[in-house]
Amino acid sequence: MRILSRRASFWVSAAVAAIALWTSAAPTVSYPLYAEEWGLTPAVTTAIFAVYPIVLVVVLAVFGNLSDYIGRRATILSGLAASLVGVLLFALAPSVEWLFVGRAFMGIGVALSLSPATAAIVEFSAPGQSKRASSITTASTAVGLILATLIGGALIEYAPFPTHLNYWVLAAVVSVVLATAWFLPRHTAAESRGRWRPRGLAVPSGIRRHFAIGALAVTAAYAVGAVVLSLGADIAQNLIGSDNALVNGAVLALNATAIAVAAIAGRNLRPLTIVIAGGVAAILGMSVMVLSSVEHSLVLFLIASIVAGVGYSFLFAGGLGVVSANAPAHHRAGTLSAVYLVAYFFQGVVALTLGSIATGSGLGLALEVGAGTIALFSLGAIALSLAIGARPAAAGAAA
Repeated sequence: MRILSRRASFWVSAAVAAIALWTSAAPTVSYPLYAEEWGLTPAVTTAIFAVYPIVLVVVLAVFGNLSDYIGRRATILSGLAASLVGVLLFALAPSVEWLFVGRAFMGIGVALSLSPATAAIVEFSAPGQSKRASSITTASTAVGLILATLIGGALIEYAPFPTHLNYWVLAAVVSVVLATAWFLPRHTAAESRGRWRPRGLAVPSGIRRHFAIGALAVTAAYAVGAVVLSLGADIAQNLIGSDNALVNGAVLALNATAIAVAAIAGRNLRPLTIVIAGGVAAILGMSVMVLSSVEHSLVLFLIASIVAGVGYSFLFAGGLGVVSANAPAHHRAGTLSAVYLVAYFFQGVVALTLGSIATGSGLGLALEVGAGTIALFSLGAIALSLAIGARPAAAGAAA
């Protein structure tokens, strides 16, 4: 069987990361349609969103280190196959129950594919270029978000079958990436270490402070994602006053574009520096988003989407960079899975909480609570980054 080159494997792994976020975000611009067609409340639509991270957390808890034993390729293929099933369930869905099952399969798929794809991007990087892996991962996921919101918005607004065609297109793309991933090398730099069996994820003791920074930073980024992906279309439609699916999708795509641009722009910065800058940007961006809902201003919402996107990008890339740089190669996927587990768990909790608040007390209060939650995680990541960053300098001064 023909095997892809190292460079080709790098870009296929990046494509897998993009597919993970496209799959995750694909229903975002559809939620208002589902709400109208089936009479769903914000609590139900955010529950549909939240099934994904909840299932993902359970799968990560059991299978998070699977690719460290059976190889990146086999785990990625399993994940893409599960994602394809989830997308097809959305494409065929005659009722809301199908959406819940579809989101569960999407959660399984991303849980199995994203961590090994992230590790593979590091391992397939050109010699001396592994530090850019977290930036490429972040940019790839942003591309997935852009495709989800722009293609989804355009198909919903201007094509037939608005609640189905979007997913048939995505299913075709997933199938192509799945077929290409078949030709990935069977093993990466992290060779199988004995026989895999279910076990809890463990973080090597020597990197727990760095893990804490990574987990807080990625969690803050995913909390931004919970607000934008589960409520963004509703905020644009109900608080800002835009009822065009393509316009709303373009606004959300602007957020993802900011993520991609910031990831590339910050690729040469120290991970701790990126985390600090990302925390500040996330807090500022969400503050402006709250103001946009009060003022019913699309311009402020656009500015908030850009600034929050920069915050997401730096928090995500910096958090992954801190962990990837310090995790041993044979524990890399397992440690990254632990980061994703924490982040997705809180993303699910945040989405469900905000949906409940939006249903009972309105979108405005839900957005304010979301912004406050993001600020707490961001401040935690900033404080730990400053503490660890100051430590070598203090040691040097003492010497």
